[in-house]
Amino acid sequence: MTTREIIATFGKQKAPIGMAWEKDCAAWLRDTHSKETLNEMFANIRDGESPMDLAMRRALMHAMCRHVGEDIQIGPGVVLKHPETMEFGDRVFIGAQAMIQGRYDGTCKIGNQVWIGPQAYFDARDLVMEDYVGWGPGAKVLGSSHTGDPIDVPIIATNLIIKPVVIGYSADIGVNSVILPGVHVGANSIVGAGAVVTHDVPEYAVVAGVPAKVIRSRRDK
Repeated sequence: MTTREIIATFGKQKAPIGMAWEKDCAAWLRDTHSKETLNEMFANIRDGESPMDLAMRRALMHAMCRHVGEDIQIGPGVVLKHPETMEFGDRVFIGAQAMIQGRYDGTCKIGNQVWIGPQAYFDARDLVMEDYVGWGPGAKVLGSSHTGDPIDVPIIATNLIIKPVVIGYSADIGVNSVILPGVHVGANSIVGAGAVVTHDVPEYAVVAGVPAKVIRSRRDK
């Protein structure tokens, strides 16, 4: 077998996917149904793969979220917690069985032309993902951790510290990697598959390993 180079499709996509009636449907749903009912409706069609299921998931996302741009694509099995705190840009793809865990007073902003792979997980209580980010299947963001204090209390019962996570423009996050709380991944950087990112990543850097370290700059020839 030989290595092949093919033209990117999603990253250059411009043609609309959604249908005009979906926004009218979303407005009606938002005006006539409670937040709880909308969440239940989304859960009921979460796993469907028919064209109508796909269209209704788009309509419900417009009704449930703070903002949703044009042509969002939501795969089967996607789970959203506190979608009312979430903003999505244009032409976002969310792969099958991804989970985005918000918080009632949190912030989750996902930019334009972002591709999120299947089975991704986001602790999205304070998360910003800028435009053109590629997020590998199974990759995760952890945005919070327990203090562990006092030590005579079970760790899971101690307070949570929430730290903002920022994924910069055009960053590429590898399969099964983990971004820890408070990390800023710089624009145009690459996080290698399986990496555990504990510190900020410079722009154009390539990082890999556990813990992740800079192995080169993409600017180097």
